[in-house]
Amino acid sequence: MVTGSAGGLGAGLVAEFARQGWRVVASARQPGPLPGKGEVWPAVLDVTNRLQAEELFTEVLARWKRVDALINNAGLIADRPVWEIEQSEFQKMLSVNLKGAFICSQAVLRPMLKQRHGHIVNIASFSGRVGTRGQSNYSAAKAGLFGLTTSLAQEVGSRNIRVNAVLPGFLPTRMTANLEPARKESLIKANALGRMNSIDEVARFIAFLVGTENISGQIFQLDSRIAPWS
Repeated sequence: MVTGSAGGLGAGLVAEFARQGWRVVASARQPGPLPGKGEVWPAVLDVTNRLQAEELFTEVLARWKRVDALINNAGLIADRPVWEIEQSEFQKMLSVNLKGAFICSQAVLRPMLKQRHGHIVNIASFSGRVGTRGQSNYSAAKAGLFGLTTSLAQEVGSRNIRVNAVLPGFLPTRMTANLEPARKESLIKANALGRMNSIDEVARFIAFLVGTENISGQIFQLDSRIAPWS
């Protein structure tokens, strides 16, 4: 299952997994166009709705008998200085970007624990690692995914379930399309290679990661911005 499948990275993930022969649940609040290849099932899912998530996984099990991977990709962004952010807006950011991953992980673990196999990948962000001006809400939510990833990996590792996080980097998606040109240029300059990352390359990496059996509790940064080490 890929959450947030209607977005740029989400659609890329669905297409790549389908191309590799996976049966894919493409879930989103409003599912987008499906790839031309593979067995893909569009599903409506609000990741902040626990009951809806549990019902969807029940439907998946009834249809396909097992769930092998969950990609917690659903997210939103709302950049503003911290003094302009309403508490309700901050709560919404946490609900979608962090709590949504928790709800879906909790729901998928029921079948994964029984089948003693599975992989959860949380889509985090470089902003959660170093903090970004104007993104205190987004950075806080994404930083929370690091703790969720490493703690959950330790809790479920004995049942052969892997949990990892991926920082996909600065991608050409709708989320970044409205950035001011100067902001885009500064992000590109911060990349050691001087360019954006590729949706296709990120999707290929995540598909590879999901197919591994001995990697868990790790955080993979896929762009070439260099973070200072404390």
